[in-house]
Amino acid sequence: MSDIIQLLPDSVANQIAAGEVIQRPASAVKELLENAVDAGSNHIQLIIRDAGKTLIQVMDNGIGMSVTDARLSFERHATSKIRSADDLLSLHTMGFRGEALASVAAIAQVELKSRRTEDEVGTSVIIEGAEFISQENCVCNKGTSIAIRNLFYNVPARRNFLKSNPVETRHIIEEFTRVALSHPAIAFSFHHNDMQVFDLRAGNLRQRIAAIFGNSYNERLVPVEEDTSIVRLTGYVCKPEFAKKSRGEQYFFVNSRYVRDAYLHHAVSAAFENMISKDSYPSYFINMEIDPAHIDVNIHPTKTEIKFEDEKSVYAIMRAAVKRALGKFSVAPSLDFEQERSFDIPLEQLGTLPKPPTIKVNPNYNPFRPETMEQSTGSKTWTPQLQRQRTETWHQLYKELDKVELPSTENVPSTIVRQLPEINELDESCFFQIQLQLIVVTHEKGLLVIDQQLAHERILFERNLNNLIDKPAAAQQQLFPLNMEFTTEDAMLMKELQPELRQMGFDIHEFGRNAFVLHGAPVEVESGRETKLLHQMIDQYRHNRDELNLETRSNLALSYAKSLAIKKDTPLSLREMKHLVTELMTCENPLLSYSGKNILIHIGVEELLSRFNKK
Repeated sequence: MSDIIQLLPDSVANQIAAGEVIQRPASAVKELLENAVDAGSNHIQLIIRDAGKTLIQVMDNGIGMSVTDARLSFERHATSKIRSADDLLSLHTMGFRGEALASVAAIAQVELKSRRTEDEVGTSVIIEGAEFISQENCVCNKGTSIAIRNLFYNVPARRNFLKSNPVETRHIIEEFTRVALSHPAIAFSFHHNDMQVFDLRAGNLRQRIAAIFGNSYNERLVPVEEDTSIVRLTGYVCKPEFAKKSRGEQYFFVNSRYVRDAYLHHAVSAAFENMISKDSYPSYFINMEIDPAHIDVNIHPTKTEIKFEDEKSVYAIMRAAVKRALGKFSVAPSLDFEQERSFDIPLEQLGTLPKPPTIKVNPNYNPFRPETMEQSTGSKTWTPQLQRQRTETWHQLYKELDKVELPSTENVPSTIVRQLPEINELDESCFFQIQLQLIVVTHEKGLLVIDQQLAHERILFERNLNNLIDKPAAAQQQLFPLNMEFTTEDAMLMKELQPELRQMGFDIHEFGRNAFVLHGAPVEVESGRETKLLHQMIDQYRHNRDELNLETRSNLALSYAKSLAIKKDTPLSLREMKHLVTELMTCENPLLSYSGKNILIHIGVEELLSRFNKK
């Protein structure tokens, strides 16, 4: 029998290595940007076309390469940063795999141009699919330019695996943002399909955060600084009131290299305990300077995960530093819970006589006029025809519920059909709230208990999904158009969702690079809340996309519903409660929320009486 073990050809070995290092265009962007940083550049340009599928080009003004170095840089295990195994314990540079350019060249058409300061002419190297094509002298600027064309052109299966252009572009923006945030002293620019995405000047971290995410972040940031014998922390956290539904703006850097670390994230979250809701995430931008000998950066192929030698101490320092920063800048609540704040008198009012209270009278008030429903519940004009329609729908619900087996809970029997009340026939006195979050409907056969937030979310979700699929909603025009500014990533998402937003009633148009102007909004949106609502929707949309993997229309309808729905602790009038419950009963699924939670439960009289007969 002949031998069966063979050495792989370099071209095949490089393609295998490429599978580990270059998973998508953003992976190549990361490698090239890090190499440009390591080259000592103070200005780096990124140019992409078709989300990096057609072209990725990175140009820097760093030290450049000699003729020999330019050719050797495409060989496997070639690196300028390691001479011995001991060097792995003292690395202060970004890239050091020694396979990045070789991996890229194995799956793309690559052209490198580079010139050192001391050289009169530069050198140009062309490689396609790991095959060396040519190397010759060329005229070029000081530094290095690497152009990657037709990524995965010779690996069609990998190319077909790539996502849509907006998705791949988002990944590229994220990689660009990580490198730009970790090196604010370097100027960066980013163009996509000849359009400028970023133009970042050199500065400090605070300026870089504001340049990337918007000037509004200047007032959101709280400085974090701690210097110990183990680790030195510098950076910022955002104030608790700006916590988000998605995990997007969370950046840890170790020695200016981006890392992901769930353990340290828990430390920051613990510092925000009792300041933000459990389903929200704090934003942070924190760099840790630590002796490379006390960390292991080789536990992940892309070097985004590391191992600390003394992780418990780092955790404690991180938590204490963030908590101290929040307290120092008067973000954390006062610890004196016994103090009665209502007796506090501002210094400027000391020595002045208090003004007597005044009484305001509305001369147009008529106690016999029916209340006007607030927009928050999505009011409609109740005609006899619409009331008959609601009654017919209610009776139909009786029939349908007889066939449906509800999720098994203590308070929901398998069928509740014959015990449900006729909502339109009930007096408003049959409604009341419990703790400003549950609506209770009383009737002769028991109680109907409804979660007001989940009910309103279900109403808004179904209504807007119908608008997106079938009947576009009308926009209520603004008296004065509103100008809105978004982060670059959010602005790109807004552009992507513009057709659907218009279907929902948002008359919105682009107005500059990251700016939009709103001419109209859905009728049910309260005036003055439009900007905050759209920011919340985009944040919720991103969270739903990452966590639930929803298609666009369902995701947008759900994001709108969750952002606009009345929340817990919201008082409702009797008319509002009745209207909300009646609207709920016209939904296709009034029983369950999108996530499968019970919207309502029914407690029959027999069950109530049985509680008194228990021994």
